[in-house]
Amino acid sequence: MRVHLLKKEFADRLELEWRAFLLRPHPGGRNLEKFRRYTQSWLKVAADQPAGNFRPWSGDENPPSHSIPPHLVAKAASKLGEDAFNAIHEALLKAYFVENRDVSNEATLRAIWDACGLDATLFDQSRNPELLKRVVDEHNEAMTCGASGAPAFRMSHQDVAIVGALPMETLRRWINRVLDGEV
Repeated sequence: MRVHLLKKEFADRLELEWRAFLLRPHPGGRNLEKFRRYTQSWLKVAADQPAGNFRPWSGDENPPSHSIPPHLVAKAASKLGEDAFNAIHEALLKAYFVENRDVSNEATLRAIWDACGLDATLFDQSRNPELLKRVVDEHNEAMTCGASGAPAFRMSHQDVAIVGALPMETLRRWINRVLDGEV
């Protein structure tokens, strides 16, 4: 993943913090055929190097109805530590972009939680109203900074986000400019 490569490249000059951005903040059905056509655009992102793992939606399972549930599960995992969050985060991305699973479905989310080896009794922490508030607050902050999609990037102490699956060189140049005080 590009973000991890950049973190490794910039080492201690760059701290990575994943924050919530809700692509579908409100529950609602989707037209499966229209969604399948939309996911063909994932192939363009997959073609850029370094490539991520993407597979256009091909099964009969409906796409996620909204994006709050997976964010809540990720926030619950983060309370268990960085390793738990990283495991869930990667598993959620894989489930959605590669396995074409409905990550708004509670049974799917529980299965992902269990597959990551997290304590099954702690899954219900994802229902904590404080986590929902945090997810919504982070989303609203991102919107205020101009995020209109994902991925979106923002450096601390900057009030503007850049949006899109940008080439590595573009991200590298932007990070260097911010770190060097040019932006």
